[in-house]
Amino acid sequence: MADSGMSGRSNDSLSQEWFSKFKYICVPLLEKSQLSPGTVAAVLSLLSSLESALLNVGETSFTLSQSLVSYIFFPLSTILRRNEPSTIPDQIMEKIFRILAILCETWWWSFDIQIWDQIFKLCSSIIGSDEGKGKGRVRDDETKEAAARCLWAILRERRADEAPQDSPEELLRTRVSQLRAHSQSLQFMPVLGQTINTLLLTAKSPHLPLQRVSLKNLRALISVYASEQFLPSILPGVVSSMTRIALGMSSKKGWVNGDIVALSLETLGPIIVKSLGDDVSIREGVVRSVVDLEDFINLADAPAVNPKPPDFPSYLTPRTSSWLRASASQLHIALNSLTLLVNHPTPLALVALSSFSRDILASTHLTLPQSRPLLLSWLLSLSNCPFREVSQAAHHALSELLTAASDARLPLLQALLEISKENLSSLPRSIVSQDDNKVEHIAGQIEAICRLATSSSTSSTGLGLTSISLGIDALLGPTGGIEKWGFTLLSVLEFTSPQVTVSQGSVAQLLLENNADSPDTINFPEAMLKNVLARSTRDALARMLRALGESSGENSIYAVEWFISTGRYSRTNNAVAALWCAARLLEGISGFSLDEGGMTISSGPRSRKLERFARGLARDLAELWDEEPDFNSQTDAPRTDRPTDDSLLKTEFTKGFKTIRASLQVAEPRATLPTLSEDQPVLHKIFCLQLLSISAGILQARYASVLIQVLYPVLHSIVSPTPHLSLTGLATLHFISAVMSYASPANLLLSNFDYALDSVSRRLSRRWLDVDATKVMAVLVRLVGADVVQKAGDVVEECFDRLDEYHGYEVIVQGLVGVLGEVIKVIEAEEPPPQKEGQDDMQSSMITRSLEPLFEWLTHRNDPPPHEDTTDYGPAPQRAWGAAKADKESDEKQSDGPTTQPKVAEDAEPAPTPGQALTKQMVSRSIYFLTHPSPIIRARILTLLSSATPVLPESALMPSIHQAWPFILNRLNDAEPFVVSAAAGLVESLVTHVGNYMGRRVWDDVWPRFASILKKLDASDDQNALARRGYGAVGTESAYTHSHRLYRSILRTMTAAVTGVHMQDTSGWQVILAFRRFLHKQAHEELQACARELYVALGRGNEDAVWLALMATCGHLTGEVAFLRDYKWDIQDNVRVILNE
Repeated sequence: MADSGMSGRSNDSLSQEWFSKFKYICVPLLEKSQLSPGTVAAVLSLLSSLESALLNVGETSFTLSQSLVSYIFFPLSTILRRNEPSTIPDQIMEKIFRILAILCETWWWSFDIQIWDQIFKLCSSIIGSDEGKGKGRVRDDETKEAAARCLWAILRERRADEAPQDSPEELLRTRVSQLRAHSQSLQFMPVLGQTINTLLLTAKSPHLPLQRVSLKNLRALISVYASEQFLPSILPGVVSSMTRIALGMSSKKGWVNGDIVALSLETLGPIIVKSLGDDVSIREGVVRSVVDLEDFINLADAPAVNPKPPDFPSYLTPRTSSWLRASASQLHIALNSLTLLVNHPTPLALVALSSFSRDILASTHLTLPQSRPLLLSWLLSLSNCPFREVSQAAHHALSELLTAASDARLPLLQALLEISKENLSSLPRSIVSQDDNKVEHIAGQIEAICRLATSSSTSSTGLGLTSISLGIDALLGPTGGIEKWGFTLLSVLEFTSPQVTVSQGSVAQLLLENNADSPDTINFPEAMLKNVLARSTRDALARMLRALGESSGENSIYAVEWFISTGRYSRTNNAVAALWCAARLLEGISGFSLDEGGMTISSGPRSRKLERFARGLARDLAELWDEEPDFNSQTDAPRTDRPTDDSLLKTEFTKGFKTIRASLQVAEPRATLPTLSEDQPVLHKIFCLQLLSISAGILQARYASVLIQVLYPVLHSIVSPTPHLSLTGLATLHFISAVMSYASPANLLLSNFDYALDSVSRRLSRRWLDVDATKVMAVLVRLVGADVVQKAGDVVEECFDRLDEYHGYEVIVQGLVGVLGEVIKVIEAEEPPPQKEGQDDMQSSMITRSLEPLFEWLTHRNDPPPHEDTTDYGPAPQRAWGAAKADKESDEKQSDGPTTQPKVAEDAEPAPTPGQALTKQMVSRSIYFLTHPSPIIRARILTLLSSATPVLPESALMPSIHQAWPFILNRLNDAEPFVVSAAAGLVESLVTHVGNYMGRRVWDDVWPRFASILKKLDASDDQNALARRGYGAVGTESAYTHSHRLYRSILRTMTAAVTGVHMQDTSGWQVILAFRRFLHKQAHEELQACARELYVALGRGNEDAVWLALMATCGHLTGEVAFLRDYKWDIQDNVRVILNE
């Protein structure tokens, strides 16, 4: 009691305090209630102070009492009574309405109905001041906004927790009932209609705050205060206005703001439900509901027409059957215009559209049957929206409508099945007409329907849509007529390869896994659809097929088998499209997509039926690489089960003008068979590879049982010259490696190397010969990388066995030599360089750097020899044997340690590594092909020997080189320049790495042949069209001609020779004179650089000779060397660089 007393006294004190503050404002305001030009500013200031004080009250816990609110309202009402409304300025009127809005938030619970009525009429009159037509004052938008907010303060729906303290619980319900009864009275109905008409006009205002609050007031009036008998009269106007507002027809700025669209739809939904809803129509007797058998029996009876009551106002519209039909037809037209909102860019508008569609479908299944498919299509499209909140809202709305135990469920399910059937039948026509938007819409609708039937959808609602699932199962099953609609779909799906390059570099560069820039995963390249231009449309078609497979599950395996059988034995457009459709369906059944990569696939258990199908599919498709397809076939293989009805006539879409035939040609020209595109066999293999990847994703670790059949097709595709197919093969290999839990494709191939090598070997037999098998073997070695050394022995043996068998076939021999070259590259990259004895530069060792030993000898050359005992003692030792023996024994004792190790001879070489032993075997067995009739093979063998030189030690390499040396020299006289260049490269490699053994051979055997080659090239350049023109020009313009490459090889070989081999003076002088022309500034820049390196190396051995020859060539020396002067060569710049070094 004491606490309540204290609380009462504190409230009284607060009330008295606030009363004093308001009195300080209200008394002057009342005194100046008669407005004049001199009092407007003071009244405006007082109103601002009053508004600020009321806002401060709202920030505290104090609640204005009814008497205090009446006290504050009195000066405001006095201003409105004592002044004509047209004379009150807009600023004062705006302030008054803002203050009234604040007061009504508290006053609404207690004021009299008449006060609510007067405030309602006052706000309505100010909002509709534009309709005065000269009789009243036109208010600005800010004043109208303030009046609309005041109206919103007395119309908005309150919550029970907003009621004053110590008020009864039923106060909110009682208060709303009183206000609703007053607003639905016949006396107030004209005011309500005029206010709604006014708000419809201001709802189109460009002033956004006024537009928002006007739409809120309309929603409140229609939802709460308007009667059901009144709403049919205003239905056309509200529907028309809300439609125009939502679509932005009154403005030209594009899409309307999302909140405006949401408010428009929230206003439109209640008036449709309350005007045309099933409940009110059944109560009025307009429609009948069939619930039990008695209702079904009475359904045939004509409904009793309720006559219009005699006291029914003329401005109200009665509900009749004819009115319902007309209104439903007009409303359907209006709803159809709102279809554009499905593509609205804001989530708020799309969520509102989803809620609007759900409310209409749930409440008007009897009165608006023609609009049911349209509203369902909206929800289906919104369930595919990229905004998560929108898709979830639409999906939840569909699930709620289709699983709730209501009368609307069965009609909605029937409409959903009709939409599916119509979309499937219209999809081929839309594809062939190249209407991407229509195709994307249809595919999205089917995808959304399938999503409703999946397990993920049913788990969220607890009820499964079994009717949809059964329908999809029947469509993709044996009784679904896939032979009819399947061929129709395949006839319009024509795939082509992309016209742009799918990879920046060559496929060989992509195969280098050791490259840091290579990606961890490679995406499958896309194929283009001829009749579908947009990528989003292609993705929509793919998602549609995946959704069909996912919703039907294993029941759709029949459809997959039918598509695969259609595309298995042909390479036509229909066959390619069939494989693509089968791949997408199988992705849906498996629950993953190739676009996601192999690392995202779950390792959950698969059914035995699906695994058995995937295993058989992999084996069947792998056999396609072993068959010889008939590419000349222009039509599919004849099938007895293909229907021939008129519904399957080919749809043709043509552009341009039809050619008019000459009048004498009476007969129609015979149609020619379409030519088979070159892309179709490639695309056929691409989609087969995708199916192999999907089967690997299904089996995962159990895919090892079919790897022996699958590895060769995948590797064969990688070596394809078509970039699209090659990249698909590489992506397939990466995908299979990922799903089988291998770290990289190299690990997969290494673990199954025997399978891969066996598959290649079987295709290099006389019964079964594939010329691309050698390329597959080469790419196998490259992909495995360094780990192939332990398996390379089998590869080398296989290659030489096949070389012995097919040595007369140039293509096969060339491929096998390429495999050996790949093995050498791998060994060269991994093997450490062989240990070599430290040796000084040959030319540097021949130069005397100091004359002190000579001077020492000259000084003592005449000294007597030291005294020596010339007595002949016979065969006697010069020193005692015992001392030498003791020294030997002491040395042995010192060398013996606690653990005696076996002595190793200092000149003994270490045992060769496996890579070196393998390389030695390849070198020894490949030198016989230096005399092969094919110049390409001869050049490849020379290149192979050049690559093997850095790997092998001298003792292992030189016996084979010694044996093959006559053949190598003959290759320097070969008729093909590229063979001569390869031979020069081999000599360069030998001189660089085993120079001790090449001294005599270089100057006795190689250099004379090089001198002859230079003379022949000099003569041939005079007749070469690519030769440089000009005085003293040397070589060719291009760096890619054979002569240029041969020049470069000779220069580099001689540079290595003079650096690592002892040079004879005569041969050295010949070299100095022979290569002067390459210092000419008109020669190619690359040849000039090589020539400078050669002369720098020559200068290290005999700098005087180099200086003499170059200076004489430039004309700086006279006398006996003047004959070396050559005016056609300008070598001044290069000589200066050489001498400076």
